[in-house]
Amino acid sequence: MLAELIVENYAVVERVRVRFGAGLNLLTGETGSGKSIVVDSLGLLFGGRASAGAVRAGASRARVAGIFEMDVTPAFRAVLDECGLDLEDGELLLEREILANGKSRAFAAGRPVTAAVLRQLAPFLGDIHGQHDQQKLFEPAAQLEMLDSFAGARETREKVALLYGQWKSVARELEELERSSAEALRLRDLWSFQSKEIESVAPRDGEDAALESERRVLMNVSRLQEHAQAAYAEIYDGDVSAAGLAGKARRHIEELIRVDASLSPLAEALAPVEAALEDAAHTLRAYLGKLEADPARLDAVESRLASLERLRRKYGPTLAHVVAFGADARAKLDSLENGDGVRDALHRKQEALGREYAAAAAQLAKARRTAAKRLEAMVQSELAELAMERTRFVAVFSEQEWSESGTDRMEFLIAPNAGEEPKPLERIASGGELSRLALALKTCAAAGQAAGGVARTLVFDEVDAGIGGAAAGAVGRRLKRLAAHDQLLCVTHLAQIASFAGRHFVVEKRESQGRTVTEVETITGEARTREIARMLSGQKVTPEALKHAAQLVKLSAD
Repeated sequence: MLAELIVENYAVVERVRVRFGAGLNLLTGETGSGKSIVVDSLGLLFGGRASAGAVRAGASRARVAGIFEMDVTPAFRAVLDECGLDLEDGELLLEREILANGKSRAFAAGRPVTAAVLRQLAPFLGDIHGQHDQQKLFEPAAQLEMLDSFAGARETREKVALLYGQWKSVARELEELERSSAEALRLRDLWSFQSKEIESVAPRDGEDAALESERRVLMNVSRLQEHAQAAYAEIYDGDVSAAGLAGKARRHIEELIRVDASLSPLAEALAPVEAALEDAAHTLRAYLGKLEADPARLDAVESRLASLERLRRKYGPTLAHVVAFGADARAKLDSLENGDGVRDALHRKQEALGREYAAAAAQLAKARRTAAKRLEAMVQSELAELAMERTRFVAVFSEQEWSESGTDRMEFLIAPNAGEEPKPLERIASGGELSRLALALKTCAAAGQAAGGVARTLVFDEVDAGIGGAAAGAVGRRLKRLAAHDQLLCVTHLAQIASFAGRHFVVEKRESQGRTVTEVETITGEARTREIARMLSGQKVTPEALKHAAQLVKLSAD
């Protein structure tokens, strides 16, 4: 349960520290006093969306912290272990900070966590039911989800959703294949021509550059021979050559060294020069041996280059692009030829997934119908205790096309009066009836969760909307009974409900240093009787209202 809630610089709250108890905790106060702020701040601890607008004017950040006293179930332990968290003396501290720039930070058990982690923990900590949640009761999808939760069929529903997604994905693949195949048939001849044209030439990446170099050589054989022979003669074979002069210089230096050994390094420096000249001469001689005019080879090179140029103009700026284009055309033809096999494989996969989906959906449908009977009986029993004993509540099923939620469409119907046919909630339920129906459904859902023996914190924000009189008393008694197992936090405007409080808090706006602040105070005894009297009579508390309030408190204690 929630043992303590601390709120700082949140909306009009400067700093509030509230210690809650087991059972029924009720918050009352005048309209606009900030009662729902306590509920909203608790929603932040459950991973709700943070907004910079919630930060108190002039403050750099808002902070909400809650201390929960926990019974650790195996499922809760698994979530704690997954998140790397642990309890300290059976308590879990959650914190949420909202900065003025809109960013927020969350902490659990003293460790930084994400809001997603808080949402993982929330189902084990409590459940908030506000006025906007009542509108969800009008939505068949929300009703079906509520039934699945009551039936304990979440895992089966997730399996159905997964199988549907896989089945739908294969169906999209088949549709795309059919569209592609129709288009491909029209392009088959073009791809075949392109592929054959490229394959007939069989270009190789970089081949054109090598052929261009060879063509330049073949076109300039005479010139190349002339210059190569001249260079060879100058280096090695002429009457006066570089190699001959270097040899003469080496011999003169050797004579010098015989007399003056200090010139030895000069001989060593000259040796590589002679070797380099020798190597250059051998290279030129070999080059001259290969140079030969070959008109036939030149024609072949030019013909090959022309073929490659035609391919480049049609299929890409480089031969690499041409090769890739040919490979793509061949792949498309192969895919077209293998399309029947791929299509058959996809059909078999879709059929197998369809069978799995149908089986899982049938299992889910059976669980839903079994749970619906139990839920109908439980809700009608709850409504009877909420002064709606003549109301019939039924869950009506119909089939729908395959979807993520299965093959069922389900809708809650009610008939508030005897002899009437059940109709959808939005067409028949008044505000007060809807509030009580919401409480009944919450009570039944909580009863299902309570089967494990673990109490939770249930929050009802103005569950009394649209009701009064005897119905309000019935709601109060039901809340008190529900609080025997779970901790309840309720915001109410009705004295009849407030009189059932196990712990009563009054929320008030006051002015402090020229600014409005909201404060929360625990009230007992005479102060509590006076607050209930205020709720009965308004701003001016009359003796009659005080007497009536005291009677309500006495009756609710019985």
